Amino acid sequence: MRANHHQFVAFAYVVREGSFSAAAVRLGVTQSAVTQHVGKLEKQVGSQLLIRSRDGISLTRTGQEFYDLADRLVALDSEIRERLDGFEAMERGHIKVIANAPLPALRAISLFGQTYPDVQIEFALYAWSTATRLLLERRADVGLITDPPKTDDWERVPVQKAHYVAYVPPSSPLADRDILHFKDLAQETIILPESGSLTERVVRDAQVKHGVTFQRSIKMTTFPLMCEAVLQGAGIAIFLGNSGLISRGLVEVPVSELSETHETAVVAPKDRARLRLVKAFIDIAASSDFR
Repeated sequence: MRANHHQFVAFAYVVREGSFSAAAVRLGVTQSAVTQHVGKLEKQVGSQLLIRSRDGISLTRTGQEFYDLADRLVALDSEIRERLDGFEAMERGHIKVIANAPLPALRAISLFGQTYPDVQIEFALYAWSTATRLLLERRADVGLITDPPKTDDWERVPVQKAHYVAYVPPSSPLADRDILHFKDLAQETIILPESGSLTERVVRDAQVKHGVTFQRSIKMTTFPLMCEAVLQGAGIAIFLGNSGLISRGLVEVPVSELSETHETAVVAPKDRARLRLVKAFIDIAASSDFR
């Protein structure tokens, strides 16, 4: 017996949703039905596609290859359903958004939610390397990524340009400077995002290029936490300028060695970018004012 359409769809949703139970909810079927579909697909393939563990599911190498095909099938299904349902499909639905850039993502999500209040939005913020990998692996519909890699498989629309700056407490003598140099920060405690972030990579490369080492650094998981740490006197944060309202009360000072412009773009797999909800999100993000 050949693998059928339902088996591929069930498999794709298990991967996208991260569990059999979540996939069952999205598909409106029982968890048992999803489990049976995936099990039959694995039997037909003759190889394990998913690794089940207490932490969730992950793909085998064969599973990743089949997931790429299965998810393209789901995207095609969605496009056909949209054509059949017409614009009524815009009044409902589900869209999964990921990002490494908090301000553009949250602003776009807010505007999209106001325009399409009945659409369910799933959003997660990741470090740059994780966000990029998840989008390359088709684990999300659309992403807002700073300096996204160039690939022919993605639709890419620029939404914001920014430079890295030092976030300094107003009480610091450095807050009155028009520009800072790495040597000014060498003795400070520098607050950076978690490992795998674009910021970490950019700062590390600039340190190597200019031969400057920061004596102390702290890694933190989110930009709001970094800003709170600066306000509490824990150090000086380095992050993209104009990254969120949470930074109000801090002073943004340009850094000489980080003068390069970085572009945040809204990106999506090309087949998903044709879906009406995804296209609407891209259009809203591209037309938003992120100043």
